[in-house]
Amino acid sequence: MSEPRSRRDFLNDAGAVAATTLLASRGLAGVHVRGSDTIQVALVGCGGRGSGAAKNAMSVPQGSMRLVAMADAFEDRLNSSYRALSGSIQDELDVPEERRFVGFDAYRHAMDCLRPGDIVILATPPAFRWVHFTYAIEKGLHVFMEKPVTVDGPTSRRMLDLAERARRENLKVGVGLMSRHSRALQELAMRVQDGELGEIIAQHGYRMQGPIATFRSTPKPEGADELEYQIRRFHGFLWASGGAYNDFFIHIIDQLCWMKGAWPVKAQALGGRHYRTRGDGVPFVDQNLDAYAVEYTYPDGTKLQFDGRNMDGCMQRFSSAMLGTKGSAVVSSNGDCGLPSRIFTRHDMSRDSLAWTSEVPPSERNPYQNEWNDLVDAIRNDKPFNEAQRGVEASLVCNMGRMAAHTGQEITFQAMLDCPHEFAPSVGELTSGSPAPLQSDSEGRYPVPQPGILTDREY
Repeated sequence: MSEPRSRRDFLNDAGAVAATTLLASRGLAGVHVRGSDTIQVALVGCGGRGSGAAKNAMSVPQGSMRLVAMADAFEDRLNSSYRALSGSIQDELDVPEERRFVGFDAYRHAMDCLRPGDIVILATPPAFRWVHFTYAIEKGLHVFMEKPVTVDGPTSRRMLDLAERARRENLKVGVGLMSRHSRALQELAMRVQDGELGEIIAQHGYRMQGPIATFRSTPKPEGADELEYQIRRFHGFLWASGGAYNDFFIHIIDQLCWMKGAWPVKAQALGGRHYRTRGDGVPFVDQNLDAYAVEYTYPDGTKLQFDGRNMDGCMQRFSSAMLGTKGSAVVSSNGDCGLPSRIFTRHDMSRDSLAWTSEVPPSERNPYQNEWNDLVDAIRNDKPFNEAQRGVEASLVCNMGRMAAHTGQEITFQAMLDCPHEFAPSVGELTSGSPAPLQSDSEGRYPVPQPGILTDREY
């Protein structure tokens, strides 16, 4: 992890996975029976992305798929997801009431409904990812897990160990960094590897938007359970999600690292918390900063500049680009991986310097569906497929940039991995009614980053 890797090493990770898989002591123990037999799926975490992943799973064209179990900590979310899926995947939905599980141990019951070689979708807030991934491996299940997959140093180390364990068991693991399955970005990465841009000398990523989802939170309502409140508003709490930085910004950061063929070795950053109250004076109590500006440095000294913002009324920009010694490229035109990708022969990206524009068949323009098609193809045909380590590394790079902004210090990749501060060390023991990992003060406020004051931890 601490040694820089070459671009070719990085882009050829699949080859390394194949070699490791061939040496796995368990051989094909975790592989589903080939052919057209039905693969059963369990959904753990019934929010929007979990429900979307379930729909994508049931839409895979290769062989029969069936959703047979669902689990969530909260009954209303499970019921809402079930109703939505009933209207979209009715023929593939086989989840009677006795296979709809609620509670913090519901993940176990849902996975117990599966056979070795089936698939579990892990789409809860990422704080719970290592707990659920551990049980999935014990059950011999293939896994699709949503991003991000870690929130701090200790959970990153734990997940790296689990990723290697899954590889030894020959379990296929998909991670919801769907940009890696954008056919446009895949071709762009190949062209970059083949030298069409020369050496990449600078990258720029942007996700500047309003305060979406649960980015901001006002004090917990009177009488509400604090643990439930924080999980339902997980974007606002570092222990639950890594904050808005990890959840919102990871795709742009990951795709640029992919194009460069390396992970950054260090980061320095600025951040600001400009709005502390709502218009009516009610305070915002989440742990997020409103704006982040992060300079990542690669092993060769080149920079990735990332700007993220969540403020109303400001200019919005959501895209990524890079400069090379032979020209420039638009990676994502708009959004996490918006079409088309382009290569230009000059840095001004003018129309007359356009050298290539991506062209993707309509059937392959949805990267969310592509990632499921690729995962199931690997399961049915026993192809190497384990994105867990890469998902941990991408999450770790996000943790590194976020910590740099939150502490006001330069944070290296290795220091982030070694950081001892675990946000929620007892997350695997939480039950309904447990104290929340983060406690508010008498005014309902939570600890926030204090750059320059707290320099070795984020709160």
